[in-house]
Amino acid sequence: MRALIFLAEKVALGQTVIVRNIKSNEELQAEVVDVGAVYEGKTEVGIEFIEAAPRFWRVAFPPEDWSPRSPEAKRRAAPSLHRPPR
Repeated sequence: MRALIFLAEKVALGQTVIVRNIKSNEELQAEVVDVGAVYEGKTEVGIEFIEAAPRFWRVAFPPEDWSPRSPEAKRRAAPSLHRPPR
């Protein structure tokens, strides 16, 4: 699994880094596979986890055959910005 992150630290291709998910406090080793442009003092860095970690970021994606019209799709009413009159 690969990820694109921004780092203030300088890194080199092939370097091993420790990535921590600040919400779960989980840490994994990753290898720097790309070093890109610098934006506002931070470098765009491509990393690849040493071991497979499909749940590291705690992001779930719907199956490829899913659509908003699927029976499993949950509809939520948009929150009202106005208070009802008293």
